[in-house]
Amino acid sequence: MNLIVAVDSNWAIGNENRLLIRIPNDHRHFREETTGKVVVLGRKTLETFPQGMPLKNRTNIILSRDKGYCVKDALVVHSMEELAEELKKYDDEEIYVIGGDSVYRQLLPYCNVAHVTKIDHAYRADAYFPNLDQDPQWEITADSGEQTYFDIAYRFVRYERRRA
Repeated sequence: MNLIVAVDSNWAIGNENRLLIRIPNDHRHFREETTGKVVVLGRKTLETFPQGMPLKNRTNIILSRDKGYCVKDALVVHSMEELAEELKKYDDEEIYVIGGDSVYRQLLPYCNVAHVTKIDHAYRADAYFPNLDQDPQWEITADSGEQTYFDIAYRFVRYERRRA
């Protein structure tokens, strides 16, 4: 399973239920990686999307504890067990975890590839992603090199879980 995330220099991912910054090239990268695939996300993340609607051209699976929660054009699961059962229907390489922080933390142990946009700036934040640079289970297998958006430097880094 994959995950895709944008982090700042402190591995922050959001503040007050919003992304830290919107970088057009990062959005293009996200679209290219996830279009035609399965995306797994939490209810709060879905609510940050335009009109709170699922992403087009993807199978959207929403994880929510609210048993009454339903979303047009998305599958809603209410537990990790229910999610695991649903994900059995798909090829592991076609699944992308896209947030938010609690969903990332719950599913990180099941992911083998992490697509991380690393932004060279520290933002005010209240949501964080685990620092993969400090986790010996992960190694960098690809790095785009530095790119810029106005005065913000960023790069696309691919991490893979080390094989035992």
